Amino acid sequence: MALLSAVSGAACGDPPEKEMQQAQGAIDAARAAGADQYARVEFSAAEDALKRARDAVDERDYRAALNAALDARERAQTAAKDTVNAKATARAEAEKALTAASSALAEARARTRLEAGRANPRALAAARRAISDDETAVQEARTAFERGDYPASTEKAKAATARLRASTRDLEPTTSTTGRRRH
Repeated sequence: MALLSAVSGAACGDPPEKEMQQAQGAIDAARAAGADQYARVEFSAAEDALKRARDAVDERDYRAALNAALDARERAQTAAKDTVNAKATARAEAEKALTAASSALAEARARTRLEAGRANPRALAAARRAISDDETAVQEARTAFERGDYPASTEKAKAATARLRASTRDLEPTTSTTGRRRH
């Protein structure tokens, strides 16, 4: 009889508002830290758990609501922690990509100056256009980096590096394939 009254008392209790608010606060904090970008899986799981908690409250299943709210809070906190590491890794990768893009830009400029009189005029003009376009792309990558958008920064910098290296390869002089005479 005591067990029956304890179970029915738990089923008739109040909704876990405090826990749901804590879960929402943890989700908001994780989002502010960038978890929606850097820890997507865990962050989405936290949002889904909070939705399950709200659905359970609507169904007056407060025990399930409590469990889901606690799960949401824990997952949001984990997502926030994971974000710190993922963001640091993304920042390091973006820095490396920006360094490579800046180096490729400097190499392309030097190569166009060196090959100015020797290279095919079309290839030289294309290389100069690429340099101009990719100077802008590298600047956009730096701006994205300063905003903290490390994935966009990395993507833009890597694309600029690839284009610059390709245009520089097009400037390479063609070597003669004639052999030397034997004596």
